[in-house]
Amino acid sequence: MRLRTALSSTASVVCALTLLSACSSGSGTSASSSGDPLVGVDYPRSDTDFWNSYIKYTPDFAKKLGLSLKTTNSQNDVAKLTANAQTFISQGVKGIAMAPQDTAAIAPTLAQLEAKKIPVVTIDTRPDSGKVFMVVRADNRAYGEKACQFLGTKLNGKGKVVMLEGGLDSINGRDRTEAFNDCMKKNYPGVKVLGEATNWDGAVAAQKLQTDLTANPDIKGVYMESSFALSGTLQVLKQKGLLVGPKDKKHVFIVSNDGIPEELKDIAAGNIDATVSQPADLYAKYALYYLKAAIEGKTFKPGKTDHDSTIIQVRDGLLEDQLSAPLVTVDGGTYGGVPSVKGDDTSLWGNNLG
Repeated sequence: MRLRTALSSTASVVCALTLLSACSSGSGTSASSSGDPLVGVDYPRSDTDFWNSYIKYTPDFAKKLGLSLKTTNSQNDVAKLTANAQTFISQGVKGIAMAPQDTAAIAPTLAQLEAKKIPVVTIDTRPDSGKVFMVVRADNRAYGEKACQFLGTKLNGKGKVVMLEGGLDSINGRDRTEAFNDCMKKNYPGVKVLGEATNWDGAVAAQKLQTDLTANPDIKGVYMESSFALSGTLQVLKQKGLLVGPKDKKHVFIVSNDGIPEELKDIAAGNIDATVSQPADLYAKYALYYLKAAIEGKTFKPGKTDHDSTIIQVRDGLLEDQLSAPLVTVDGGTYGGVPSVKGDDTSLWGNNLG
């Protein structure tokens, strides 16, 4: 069904998020006393550009949607997320948005919130079990497939690539890893994939990439499952004399994932070749949109939406709004049948983060 976009424009006083350190300490922003629905948003971390962008967008969209806001930061720790959920309950929130990084361990907390009739929207990740009102996410298998098609095309179907995996305790890490491997096996069997578990840790990713390049100096591609690995990857390549332009025979083709401003600058500079743009702005917007809808008693069904996405039914009682996440390249070309947009396209949130 088509989603209704007419939302309340009632003005609300929302605390400005002025210091990321306040989020990291787990302290909440002050809620307004205007009578607007009070919701809680747990930020999963504040140590990456992507999540810092999400943190920046959230209070703005809360204000636009007429919601009062409490926030916490679980710092990539499911135990802290569980504790933060208890804090939200004690504060009387009417709904909670979260991005659990351990998608299995969050199940007991979801069950408790369901029993208390507090709707939950998860952002970026999908719980392995349990019910939430809506999952706001992009198709993470498509991330891996897009990266595969780009690298497979650039390498003419042969050579070695390193995949710097995220955490496999996360549905995102599993989806991106499995899809990349499946796509390479099916479409580019001449490409050897060196998979490296990193648990979304940039230092670990850099160390493993350095080891792989020492043992395999003929590596010609790198797939980073998130921009957490961007800085370390470029530093390693620079140290080995491989951070050269795409026309140089020594160039190592790199695909990242997030669409942060730094990635777009690096694409323009020829340091990396592509990324998949996760919509940090839309994650914030639609997390709060669906929380408000849940509080108002609205329901949704699978199908196309009015914001260029598709709601799918993952399993009984679980819907996922899969937002658009385009492949981004310097030329906006098509790779392995996958269209891309140019890195300077003004529709990309990474080009509009003021």
